[in-house]
Amino acid sequence: MRKYRILLFTVMIATASVSHAQSFLDKLKKVVKEKTDTTTKTNTTITNSSVTAAVSSLSTTDVSSALKQALNTGVEDGVKKLGVENGFFGNSLVKILLPEKLQKIEKAFRAVGLGSLADQGVKLLNRAAEDAVTESVPIFANAITSMSFADAKKILLGSDTAATSYLQNKTTSQLVTAFKPKVEQSLGKVGADKVWSQLVSKYNAISHDNMTTDLNQYVTEGTISGVFKMVAQKEEGIRSSPALRTTSVLKNVFGALDK
Repeated sequence: MRKYRILLFTVMIATASVSHAQSFLDKLKKVVKEKTDTTTKTNTTITNSSVTAAVSSLSTTDVSSALKQALNTGVEDGVKKLGVENGFFGNSLVKILLPEKLQKIEKAFRAVGLGSLADQGVKLLNRAAEDAVTESVPIFANAITSMSFADAKKILLGSDTAATSYLQNKTTSQLVTAFKPKVEQSLGKVGADKVWSQLVSKYNAISHDNMTTDLNQYVTEGTISGVFKMVAQKEEGIRSSPALRTTSVLKNVFGALDK
């Protein structure tokens, strides 16, 4: 019995020691983490302050010029990639899909043997976008040139696509109006209007609906949205990669973000 008590006492001491050691380790880990977090926060604050100071030293004219150059470069590069066969159709980022109403009954189309007609309709929508987008550069360029930045430096210090978002918010409606005639020509040129007339008629027969999709508006908006997505990619690249800053203004202004 006495041996049992001694053994039990020994186990209790050992357990208490382990518990104390674990408690000490937990406290030590907490202190190290707090110290690391504080250091990281301090370094981030210093970095942000350095960038803000560097941007503040730039002239508003230079910042505006750099933002416009980045946007124009994005448009030109984006249109070059989009304005070829499969530029839209083969790119999941910008591909124009069936309108929402038709997406809901796509399975029904395929069930009655109309899948190929739906597929052809989608392909021709994208072919029209690929044809029309080549004429969008001057329309975008005019919108960019005439745009004034309410706070250019704030946009420069914003998100990786802040300039693209600003352009999109400020110019989409005028871009749609200016670009619609180009898209209408392209829809007729590739035969999309006729295929879609068949598709909508079949849809109305199956769904007993009276769908009257404005195909021109739909493709115009899809095409412009595609260009903006490509411009956003380019802006992100210019912000993050010095190699993509091809002019002295781009190097000077976006270089301030590297400090």
